[in-house]
Amino acid sequence: MAAARPARPAGPATGSAGPARPTAGSVGPAAASVLDAHLAALAAALLPYRRSEELLARWGGELAHRLAAGGRLLVAGNGGSAAEAQHLTAELVGKLRDDREPLSAIALHAETSALTAIGNDYGYDEVFARQVRAHGRPDDILLLMSTSGASVNLVAAAHAGRDAGLRCWAFTGPTPNPLADACHETLAIASPDSQVVQELHLVSTHVLCEYVDRVLPAALAAAGRVVPAASGAAGRAVPPAAGVPPATGAPDGPVRAGVEVVLDDGTGRQTEAG
Repeated sequence: MAAARPARPAGPATGSAGPARPTAGSVGPAAASVLDAHLAALAAALLPYRRSEELLARWGGELAHRLAAGGRLLVAGNGGSAAEAQHLTAELVGKLRDDREPLSAIALHAETSALTAIGNDYGYDEVFARQVRAHGRPDDILLLMSTSGASVNLVAAAHAGRDAGLRCWAFTGPTPNPLADACHETLAIASPDSQVVQELHLVSTHVLCEYVDRVLPAALAAAGRVVPAASGAAGRAVPPAAGVPPATGAPDGPVRAGVEVVLDDGTGRQTEAG
């Protein structure tokens, strides 16, 4: 006869209140405290960040004029900042909101074959600097993104850009830092939290592109280029950004205000009224 098996301890009856078990998607006090702490860090950085408006407006105007004149934006970053940099170039080559012509912007880290070849042959510190020397032209703009501002390959790229005559900008965390020192101008996020820094870098990307779009029609006109209307739409007038000088030069022919109506007097001659 087989030996009797020991009985298993009885569990709670179906429907009875047993010990609480965490379920997927449950939010407890620990989760809430993580969110609260993150939002508190973000809120602390937002107040000083508001002072970045004037800088982003000026950068957007300058970038619009450089791109309208045939210049190029080169962007680079490492890790999460690489994703941020690629987000920026996508907004410019594609669009932010309204349809417009594509603008020349290259994320250097996205050129994977060149990146790995340069890293293999010259070392990782040179992966961006060598591309800057290859693609950059005087008066192009180089924007480098880093939460720490201490990435050696970005600092090397800034030095290469300045040597080649590029205008060098940086998105970083708190200053002072080596990248800010190597660039002409820096937008620095006053937060010790790298996540908060990257989140406000993304906000800065969107605001920068917004100012580019506002100034672009005037920049294209100043460069003697036709401003194309959006596909299937008449387009819209966009006011220039604050701090950006108005476009110089006048269009060919007189500028007429008001509404013009063309009348036919029955003899084949046309007269204008209004």
